[in-house]
Amino acid sequence: MTIKTFIFNPFQVNSFVVYDETKEAAIIDAGCYTIEEQELVKNFIDSNELILKRVINTHLHLDHHFGNKFIYETYKIKPEAGAEDDFMIKGFQNMALFYRLSVGEAQPLGRHIVDGEEITFGNSSLIAIHAPGHSPGSMMFYSAKEGVLFAGDVLFQGSIGRTDLPNGDHATLIKSITDRILPLPDSTVVYSGHGPTTTVGEEKKSNPYL
Repeated sequence: MTIKTFIFNPFQVNSFVVYDETKEAAIIDAGCYTIEEQELVKNFIDSNELILKRVINTHLHLDHHFGNKFIYETYKIKPEAGAEDDFMIKGFQNMALFYRLSVGEAQPLGRHIVDGEEITFGNSSLIAIHAPGHSPGSMMFYSAKEGVLFAGDVLFQGSIGRTDLPNGDHATLIKSITDRILPLPDSTVVYSGHGPTTTVGEEKKSNPYL
């Protein structure tokens, strides 16, 4: 599995293009906001002759799905996310105005991701792990074979996701991390929604919130 990381939009979201030797690919959190950012994604996919199969979201705070509409219009792949975050699709434009950002209507989801679901593309697969707290529908995507976890905004290097946004809950987030991340192998590399990568073992040892 090859992981290409882009850092997009004013919120500095990590957007990932994940693919393997078959050239089939998935996008995790299409955060591309500007035309230039959209072109970066498109040029990467096209120049590497990738076949986009899935567009999945760890959650639906606006910074993580700015690019879903562009990806759908370009590749006709509908985004997927947890059902509990649906309300953010309707509130997309109002939330953008709050941050003084200009956006069109959000791209509707094509389907909902459920806990334990296997998301496949090429010879690769990711297991969806429901981890509410930062948002009610937060999903993480884990590959035991590759030893990687795409954690969204659940866990960061030395920090955790904020819980002061609509329907966030601190106790629920801590439970999600404790029950769903900390049991994973210490060597698991954590690709967060913002900031650098870390490992499960490192966060066990040094994360002040845990």
